[in-house]
Amino acid sequence: MANQLNWITDSDLEFCVREVIVKGLQGIQKSKKDIARNSLDPFSALFDASLQNITLSEWLISEQRRQAQKTLQNALGHFHQSILSCVQDCYIPDENFVDLVNDNRQIVAEIKNKYNTVKGSNLKDVYEELNQAINGKTSKYRGYTAYYVTVIASKPERFSHPFTPSDNASGTKKPLQERIIEIDGASFYELLTGDPDSLYQLYEALPKVIQKVLSEQAGSATKHSALIRDPLFAAFFAQTFAQ
Repeated sequence: MANQLNWITDSDLEFCVREVIVKGLQGIQKSKKDIARNSLDPFSALFDASLQNITLSEWLISEQRRQAQKTLQNALGHFHQSILSCVQDCYIPDENFVDLVNDNRQIVAEIKNKYNTVKGSNLKDVYEELNQAINGKTSKYRGYTAYYVTVIASKPERFSHPFTPSDNASGTKKPLQERIIEIDGASFYELLTGDPDSLYQLYEALPKVIQKVLSEQAGSATKHSALIRDPLFAAFFAQTFAQ
């Protein structure tokens, strides 16, 4: 039987989804325990519930979800790195020097889930790490091309251009290097898979895979068919990524 996506096996896809699901479920359980164990700010609860026009009981449920969401977001930060490491010739290196490597194509990458994951003032550090990776005299990635990937960019645009962040210490931008590139998520997926629609194909495949994994892990499942038919399913993706 053919895989759902032609650039990753079903077993690898399910493994990557399972990592997120397990951590997400752990986050839900942890949030319930933390709410019961930690001191609440009753003033914050009162103002927040009033502004949202909900009861305190509803606020408590909302707060638990908010705390659980933090764990989920952390798991999603690793999700794309894990998925892309399953593309042919790609892997996550043992050292934490870079997030992803493809020796065959001489590519290294630092992958962030969202454009604001790294503060603007710290982007120079990302640049320096990538610079050291591809230009360091003793680096095994010397001569490679380095990519700074923001899967969710600030605007739904595709781009691939030299990465030249500002350096607050010097008041100037980092030197332009043709082999240190800033790129959006959809373009980086295309670069590695050769398919311009690979990121959307992943998104489209996820509801069914999530349902299968949830059935295994928690004995429950999402209504994946209903999710795909929901007008917001395509709208969310179109709002975030350039087609």
